[in-house]
Amino acid sequence: MRLLYLITIFIFCSSAAQKVLPLDTLKLKEAKDMLADDYGNLYIYKNKDFSFTKYDSLGKQIGKMMLTVPYKVQSVQNPLNVPLFSENAQEMKFVDQNLNEIQRIDFKQKFGFIRMAYAEDLQQLWLLDDSTKRLIQYNFRNDTTINSYPFDISFEDLMDMLVYENKVYILTKNHIRVYTPKFEKLFEAPVENGKRFRRENDVILVITNTSILKYIPEKGMETVFEDPEAQIVDKNILSYFEINGNKLYLYSLEKVKKPQQEKQTEPLPETTPPLLENPGENKEKKPEEIVLPGKSSDNTLEKLIEDAAEVQTEGVEKLIN
Repeated sequence: MRLLYLITIFIFCSSAAQKVLPLDTLKLKEAKDMLADDYGNLYIYKNKDFSFTKYDSLGKQIGKMMLTVPYKVQSVQNPLNVPLFSENAQEMKFVDQNLNEIQRIDFKQKFGFIRMAYAEDLQQLWLLDDSTKRLIQYNFRNDTTINSYPFDISFEDLMDMLVYENKVYILTKNHIRVYTPKFEKLFEAPVENGKRFRRENDVILVITNTSILKYIPEKGMETVFEDPEAQIVDKNILSYFEINGNKLYLYSLEKVKKPQQEKQTEPLPETTPPLLENPGENKEKKPEEIVLPGKSSDNTLEKLIEDAAEVQTEGVEKLIN
């Protein structure tokens, strides 16, 4: 029984991730990061030449940017307006669906040294200013500072920031921390090789090198996808993506979820079914009349036949009378 259960799990896990997308291995070999939008388009960032390239699901190139300094891609969930932040250049860019620059925001003239920037929408940015140790809410459309809060956190290994529902999410290589804008810590948990946040409606996800974690308020972090051998992982609303061995794999969201749920469900111990009493027998059985598991009882069978014969005889006599 247990062997059959393990075989079933293996079949589910094997069938969950056997679709290889047609992307040239040379394009993936030096990839520093990969992102997937909700239309199935893929974005490859290479740190070697600071290139940022977009491909469709068939591997056809849609657009490419050659950057002069490192940039961090915040999110590609809105492919019409993709934000990129550069700590080196102290600026943020927005590019369109073909990776053409549509707007640039320069922080050098107005702020100190910005260590991280998060675009909340098409009007507002949240900035972490290292020189003043402040969290700044900035409207870049009309060039005004809306709010400024003391935020004296360590900027060592800072990887990403997200602001949602009056909470500030800070990700480092080894931790996730959640604060209020007034610098009150609400949550902290260890994270291994954290890279960036992804928000799906009210769900906050953490993307690491080899796994995807979900933040559950008041409970902690839950792993929703993991492959220790992966080079890069990401997801969109329908699938998980993974670069492994310079090949790009697509995992169905539902097929991955089902085996994980089954792995968490422990098989029930096998129990001997309860013995059924013969309706025609007296409840107070003699010791020799107890039916043992795995053995047949000729006495019980004979008793059933006798009872049935008696009932049949009584019925015939009533009909005759």
